[in-house]
Amino acid sequence: MHEMGIAMQIVDIVRQAIPPQMKDVSVEAVNLKLGKLTAVVPESLRFCFTVVTKDTSLEGAKLHIEELPIVVQCRGCGFHSTIDTPEFKCAQCGGPDLDILSGRELTVSTIEMAEET
Repeated sequence: MHEMGIAMQIVDIVRQAIPPQMKDVSVEAVNLKLGKLTAVVPESLRFCFTVVTKDTSLEGAKLHIEELPIVVQCRGCGFHSTIDTPEFKCAQCGGPDLDILSGRELTVSTIEMAEET
């Protein structure tokens, strides 16, 4: 299950992104952009995130996942389309020569912190 390793990396990224003066402020949510081609199962990643954040400053933080579609551009005709099937071909001309424009992302987009009191 590679989701456990990914969850651990997300925690590391979040910890490194928090400014030193905010180390005591709790994280409420981590927002992630996840492309369909990553082969990551969102439910498994959320479960693993909960496990790896237990007894840490991120415990209780929510992992919000925005799933991004596979978007391609045909090198032959220039047509942009979204791929929903395992068959990678241009929706317009049927050509197989495609550039992948999105769908491989795995990015922490934002971190939501609790308000300091």
